[in-house]
Amino acid sequence: MRMIKRLSVFAAAAVFTAGTAFAAPTFINVLTGGTSGVYYPIGVALSQVYGSGIEGSKTSVQATKASVENLNLLQAGRGELAFALGDSVEDAWEGDAEAGFKAPLKKLRAIAGTYPNYIQIVASGDSGIKTLADLKGKRISVGAPKSGTELNARAIFKAAGLSYEDMGRVEYLPFAESVELMKNRQLDATLQSSGLGMAAFRDLASTMPVTFVPVPADVVAKIGSSAYQSKVIPAGTYDGQSADVPTAAIVNLLVTHEGVSDEVAYQMTKLMFDNLDRLATSHAAAKDISLESATLNLPIPLHPGAERFYKEAGAIK
Repeated sequence: MRMIKRLSVFAAAAVFTAGTAFAAPTFINVLTGGTSGVYYPIGVALSQVYGSGIEGSKTSVQATKASVENLNLLQAGRGELAFALGDSVEDAWEGDAEAGFKAPLKKLRAIAGTYPNYIQIVASGDSGIKTLADLKGKRISVGAPKSGTELNARAIFKAAGLSYEDMGRVEYLPFAESVELMKNRQLDATLQSSGLGMAAFRDLASTMPVTFVPVPADVVAKIGSSAYQSKVIPAGTYDGQSADVPTAAIVNLLVTHEGVSDEVAYQMTKLMFDNLDRLATSHAAAKDISLESATLNLPIPLHPGAERFYKEAGAIK
């Protein structure tokens, strides 16, 4: 009788152990960018959506140096979802060492194309900078070293016939730090790649006169990459900006890796599109996310889980 009781206890323990193993949490670490940019607030909103919508999930948000760092972290399995610029994703897939990728990152998989990042070049009002050519001899910040923003800066300047050597001084700083130096008159301008209405630039434009420097369509065309499109920063996006400003834009992607299960990738994709209104309240840039454009011109393969969602939604055949 005692033997039977012992066996029953062991059996119950085995069932409990199996149950707890089956219920192991699903970790979803969302890799974003600097806290004063656009990736971060949308990433926080996504993590909240996933935390409540994916049973057994444990979500977190990691502030990073954005695109290049995010993609390398994904390849290493140190995140499940990341924001990155389309041109950086293309460079990562091809293993462009100059862009910060020592080898092709073939584990990457796409979840969705989202909203465009706009190249936003803002100069202090008293710097006299009105055009790209006026940046010669000036003090400028171009984003963190080999970040998506800094790679965009290199591409824009090269197309405009400029280089870092033409500048008076080049700093490699993200949004918030660049803005603080401009406020302190230690920088004349900064180039940042971000969604429209970025908090750091709203703050800057509300505290001092600034000029948004145009990137003409012919310069965008000379970049020679389909990732770059001519767009405008609409008038009134920032205080004192009374006219549209032509510039370049690059689509942002949400990227995962092949080690994420098909079911989790499916849920991440579906829940994002089910909660677009909620994402738009986190930042207005998310209003540009659409099912119709989510799978267009992706530089890497879709994750099978995301592909399943798009087929169900009728976005792809």
